[in-house]
Amino acid sequence: MPIDTSRRWLAGSLMTMPVWPACAAPIRRDMASILDFGARPDGQTINSAAIQATIDAVAAKGGGTVLVPPGTFVSGALFLKPGVHLHLAAGAVLKCTLDMTHFPPRRTRIEGHFEPSYTPALLNAHACHGLRISGEGVLDGDGRPLWDRFWKAHAAAPDPANFPNLSFPRARLALIEDCRDVTVEGVTFKDSQFWNLHLYKCEGVTVRNARFVVPDDYRQAPSTDGIDVDSCRRMLIEGCYFSVTDDCIAAKGSKGPRAMEDKDSPPVEDVHVRDCHFRRGHHALACGSEATIVRNVLVERCRVTGDMVLARLKLRPDTPQRYENVRFDDIELDSSDGTILGVEPWSQYRNLGDAAPPQSTVRNLTFSRLKGRFGGFGLIRPNPGQTRISDVLLRDIDLRLARPDLVAEGVERLRFEQVRVNGRTVSGPAATH
Repeated sequence: MPIDTSRRWLAGSLMTMPVWPACAAPIRRDMASILDFGARPDGQTINSAAIQATIDAVAAKGGGTVLVPPGTFVSGALFLKPGVHLHLAAGAVLKCTLDMTHFPPRRTRIEGHFEPSYTPALLNAHACHGLRISGEGVLDGDGRPLWDRFWKAHAAAPDPANFPNLSFPRARLALIEDCRDVTVEGVTFKDSQFWNLHLYKCEGVTVRNARFVVPDDYRQAPSTDGIDVDSCRRMLIEGCYFSVTDDCIAAKGSKGPRAMEDKDSPPVEDVHVRDCHFRRGHHALACGSEATIVRNVLVERCRVTGDMVLARLKLRPDTPQRYENVRFDDIELDSSDGTILGVEPWSQYRNLGDAAPPQSTVRNLTFSRLKGRFGGFGLIRPNPGQTRISDVLLRDIDLRLARPDLVAEGVERLRFEQVRVNGRTVSGPAATH
C-alpha cells in the first residue's frame, strides 16, 4: 500500500477508532458482602468456598454485585457467573493463596493455545457479558515466592534459554474470556504470579484507571505482563499505570506455521490506548510473542518514564503474521535509556516443524508528535526472506537521544517529516543503514 493511502487512515484514525460511553458506577442492586457468607479478612484463612458461595448466591437471584469489603481475604481460584459483578472497596485485598491445590488444573487458554491442564486465574470469567470489576481495592498475586522458585528452576535447567514458562503452576490474577461489554475500573493488580489481566476473545472492553505493579526491588518478576489483549477487538485502555517487568500491554493471538487457520484466535483489532503512564516494563506495547493479525492500534497522549521499548513488534520465523495500521501519537518520553522502535526477529521457543517458512507483513506504522529524551531510535529488521516491511512514517518529532540513528534494513517507503534529534533536522537516508 503506498504511503499516501496509509496516511489517509492515519489522519482519520482518531475519528474512526471506536468510541465507548463513560462507564456506569458499579451496579449496586442486590449487593452481597462476602462477609455474610463466612469470609474472614485475617490474611490467613483461605476463603475460596465462602467467596464462591457469594458469587453463586448472587447469580441464583438473577445477578448483582459481590462486595469485597476492607481487609485481606486469601483465596484460590474463583469463577464469576453471568450477571455477577465484583466490587473491591478501598482497603480491600483479594490475595492469592500460595497453596496451589486451591487452583486445580483445568483446560485454559495461555501462550497462544489451549493448555489441557494448567493453573486457572484467581478471577475467571467466561461468557459473562456486561461484566464489571471495579473499586479501589487490590488483587494481590503474592508472587515473590513463586518468582524465586521460577528463577531457581531456570538456573538449574539444562537449557535455560528455552526453559518453559509453564514449568510449574502460577496463577494469573484475572482471565476474562468470550465476554462482551466488559469494564475493569480502578483496581490495582499487584505482584501477579503470571500475567495480570488476560483478556481472551472479548469484544467491547474498557480498562480504566487500573494499576499494574510489581515491587521496585525485584529485578525481573517473570511473565508479569500488565494487560494481554489476546484475540480481542474494540478495546479502550485509558488512564492506567504500568510498573511491571515484562510487557505492559501485549497484543497476542496464535503461533506456529498454521496459525492463520486457528479459528480460536481471531485478529486483535481496534485497540485504543490513551492517557497512560508506562513507568517500568520491557515494552509499552508489544505485538507477540504469540500473535498473527494485529491491526488498527492507536496509542496516544501517554508518558513513558522507564527504560523500555515503546513499540516492540516481534517477528516469529515460525508464524505467519500481519501487523498493520499501528500509530503512536503525542507521546512524552522521559528516560535516560529505552528504545522507540524494536521491529525485529524473535525466535525464542520457535517450532517450524516440517513446514515451509511462512511469510509475514508489517505495514503502516506511524510515530508522530514524540517529544522529550530517550535512549535511542532503535531497529527495524525483517526475518530474511520472510517479512515485508513497508510504509513507516516518523513525523513531527523533537527528541534528545543518546543513540540518534535509526538502524533500518529491508524497509520500503520509510519517511521522515519534521524530525529533529538533538537539535538537528534528520532525514530518512541520513538516519538509516
